Amino acid sequence: MSNTQTLDKTYIANTYARFPVELVSGKGSLLKGADGKDYIDMGSGIAVNGFGAADDLWLKAVTDQLGKLPHSSNLYYTAPDAKLAEMLCQRTGMKRVFFGNSGAEANECAIKVARKYSAEKKGPNCYTIVTLKNSFHGRTLATLSATGQDHYHELYQPLVPGFEHIAPGDMDALKAIDAKTPVAGIMIECVQGEGGVVPLEAGFVHALADYAQAQDIPLVVDEVQTGNGRSGQLYAYMTFGIRPDIVSTAKGLGGGLPIGACLMGEKVQDVLTPGDHGSTFGGNPVACAGGVSILSRIDDALLEGVRQRSAYIFDQLTGAPGIEAVSGLGLMIGVKTVRPAREVVMKCIENGVLYLTAKDRVRLLPALNIPMDLLEKAVAVLKEACR
Repeated sequence: MSNTQTLDKTYIANTYARFPVELVSGKGSLLKGADGKDYIDMGSGIAVNGFGAADDLWLKAVTDQLGKLPHSSNLYYTAPDAKLAEMLCQRTGMKRVFFGNSGAEANECAIKVARKYSAEKKGPNCYTIVTLKNSFHGRTLATLSATGQDHYHELYQPLVPGFEHIAPGDMDALKAIDAKTPVAGIMIECVQGEGGVVPLEAGFVHALADYAQAQDIPLVVDEVQTGNGRSGQLYAYMTFGIRPDIVSTAKGLGGGLPIGACLMGEKVQDVLTPGDHGSTFGGNPVACAGGVSILSRIDDALLEGVRQRSAYIFDQLTGAPGIEAVSGLGLMIGVKTVRPAREVVMKCIENGVLYLTAKDRVRLLPALNIPMDLLEKAVAVLKEACR
């Protein structure tokens, strides 16, 4: 065991089942371990490093800003957060943005916006947020309560009240809840990432969107993991052709720095007023400068490359020996293996490739621009590990 691992196990909270790899540096989709080995990165920091590690343009953007003004506060104006907000709104048709530091914070803001809008429109008893079973929306008490997986709830009772969970596809359950207690918001992931990388059915997504619009219920789409090019579109909801009222995103937006964003559409654009919400580090100039660099390069050519890489992975893995199923969208893919997923991932580590897991699946979240030669090698290693 290395000194780093010893210190970690001694002093860091025991919240992560870490793989036995210490990473020391990286460039693009190749990471170097303290053992001197090179590893192909098929996780990109859990969908964060969209252009890989230490991307040159991103590095220049953040270091230039770091030398100018690393932090201010939201009592003053700074250019990077204003520019990033403009870009997000122009690319999505949304109207306003609130910046935080994580996906959980972005979802907290989304919940608050939906509840405040509905309370003002329908009265104080309209506060229930409906989410889906098998969903994951964060680890704060409110976003944990929004998460539709019981095992995340067991140790943290009582949960925050006002959340109901329905099975994906069950519109009757949604209508029954709405009849019993007015629904203040509907919150979904178009692909349930932590739930095993499971895309929602398009018909259900459209039915939800139509119902939300008809009943004047804010529709929230959680794009924390699916967003910023990961799905093969800028945001996954675009694949389904819907227009949400609120979009939360994080992870890949910052390119490696902590950032979260809650995008508000026309219906809810003026819900938040001074004092309603805030974040000391939200809109940090360095993180936003990184976001501007990332978002400016998620263009049609990059997205087409994501879709091509996705098609290659699905083609290579579907029906391969030891693989039962392949699911997902874009470069957010889950592989159900005959052997236990963690056992497969450990075998891949031995052969120089870093994969992730999600429930009982091996999870693939490579950089959006991973070179094809590295992708081909990584897929071959996975196929061999599954045999």
